[in-house]
Amino acid sequence: MQLVEQEENAGEKFFTKPLITIFITIFIDLVGFGIAIPVLPDYAKNEFGASPFVIGWLIASYSMMQFVSTPFLGHLSDRYGRRPVLFASLLGTSAAALITGLSTTLPLLFFGRIFDGITGGNISTAQAYIADITTKENRAKGMGLIGAAFGLGFIFGPAIGGILSKFGSHTPFFFVSALAFANAVLLYFILPESRKFGENEATVKRGNRFGELIDSVKDSRFGIVTLLYFLLVVAFSIMTTVFVQYTSFRFGYTPEQNGYLFAFIGILAIILQGGVFARLVERFGETWLVVIGCVLLAGSFFAVPFVGPAAGGLTALLIGIAFFSIGNSLSSPALTSLASKEAHEESQGKTLGILQSAASLARAIGPALSAFLLYSATAPGNLSDYTLYRTFWTAAAIMIVTVLISLYFAKTTQKQAIA
Repeated sequence: MQLVEQEENAGEKFFTKPLITIFITIFIDLVGFGIAIPVLPDYAKNEFGASPFVIGWLIASYSMMQFVSTPFLGHLSDRYGRRPVLFASLLGTSAAALITGLSTTLPLLFFGRIFDGITGGNISTAQAYIADITTKENRAKGMGLIGAAFGLGFIFGPAIGGILSKFGSHTPFFFVSALAFANAVLLYFILPESRKFGENEATVKRGNRFGELIDSVKDSRFGIVTLLYFLLVVAFSIMTTVFVQYTSFRFGYTPEQNGYLFAFIGILAIILQGGVFARLVERFGETWLVVIGCVLLAGSFFAVPFVGPAAGGLTALLIGIAFFSIGNSLSSPALTSLASKEAHEESQGKTLGILQSAASLARAIGPALSAFLLYSATAPGNLSDYTLYRTFWTAAAIMIVTVLISLYFAKTTQKQAIA
């Protein structure tokens, strides 16, 4: 099936059915990822007796495999087309979620998450599809839809996971399976192929993801932005890995209650990024918003583990996670905007792809690091105040380093602007 829309049609509307379908595909991927955040730790612990160390690696396994599989799926989409790869990846997500929900042993649960990560590595394919169907003028706008899908998925996913957990710990995963299957059917009947075979058949060779990240450092400004984004996501991933276990340990919260807390984080993010962020950029500039956001994250990561039922209670917890959301909502989009401004118009897709690679690697490293930080030799299967403190404080330390680098970057940018 050949795509009827042509880039030459300058008057063509931006929100076409194919673009909306791609947005829904990425959104569902991230909803599935978000659903697991409040549910998976309790599911693994209560159903399979998993320790905090094992839970950390269970969470990391998804992102690790997604990082590895994304360029491979992208290569397959260059060779065989975007549509079949996206369709197969959605069917894989549906099957993986079903395996996770039906798991009866810990190895089978790991297999479900690993398989989900492999088939969920379709971000580069979605980016390629958007590049295929958008004009140069609309390409950055199209790539921005992926960021929007990420944000919305993180908001709705945890809330849905928490609510569905009331009906059983397996139910959220069955919901993801059904949702992904329905999306695959939608994609099959609505999404046309965007890859134009026979035209410029010698496609651009995809580089190694590690190589692209290393090459990005050669451009000092973009390299600093990428490093800042990487450190930010590592620290935030450590927080999301430990947070559910922390609230369960300190407050006795269920996945449903944790889902509401993550939804609170997401709603604040929508408010900030939707209406306030643009005005703050005009007033302070992106570089100083990165500094402010990183300071807020460092302070909140340090302070939150002190909070408990007898030390501030829910009010203090909500204030702490509000700073999580505000800090991330200032620094993350500011870094994305800076990266986009550092890129030439024709290389927006590649630039955002490198930034996404850094984030994917960070989402794998953060939970894996958490697994070691949460491990206690004296009580291998349990959390303790000590392991919680050192895990949160490691995230805080990473953010302090990020603050120092962002201050250097802001000062350098200011001097260049004056010169």
